[in-house]
Amino acid sequence: MRRKKESNRINWQIKVPVVRVIKEDGEQAGILRIEEAIDLAQEAGLDLVEMSPNADPPVCKVMNYGKYKFQQAKKAKDAKAKQKQIQVKEVKFKPRIDEHDFKFKCNHIRRFIKHGDKVRAFVHFRGREVKHREIGMGILDRIIEETQDIGVVEKRPGMEGNQLVMYLIAKEPPKAKPDGTDTAKNSGQEAPEKN
Repeated sequence: MRRKKESNRINWQIKVPVVRVIKEDGEQAGILRIEEAIDLAQEAGLDLVEMSPNADPPVCKVMNYGKYKFQQAKKAKDAKAKQKQIQVKEVKFKPRIDEHDFKFKCNHIRRFIKHGDKVRAFVHFRGREVKHREIGMGILDRIIEETQDIGVVEKRPGMEGNQLVMYLIAKEPPKAKPDGTDTAKNSGQEAPEKN
């Protein structure tokens, strides 16, 4: 297995004759020969790290490279953790669906939307049922009505093969004003209760 190439060259990996050096406290040390720059870093018990290899001369900083790598990895991990992974949940309906089944599946859709997922709701036609698309449109219209308080239609209903498909996503949450109050409360609407 090949090792991943280091993004920054350090100490003797830097193969240029002169570099611009920045000390650990951010102060400029000026342009030094590479040997002098490495000696300066080692006297401080630190590493010389190449920060801008394409500059003329390259810019290097005196720092604790292990600590720097740890902080970069932590920032990347935190950024990844803050990203919300949106999943597409599918809910299938049939043209001759029972009222109880319809309500049951609508509750699933509501739960998925509240969780922040995208929902692909579709009516599956078999055989000659495809001639009665208006029945499928009626089912999808009822789904829109049942979920209009929490969700919006991202993609209007359309045929995909023998399926009538639409996509639903969550409504934007009410925006908070700079003073911390909720705009939903001020407009006469009730903000959702926290559990």
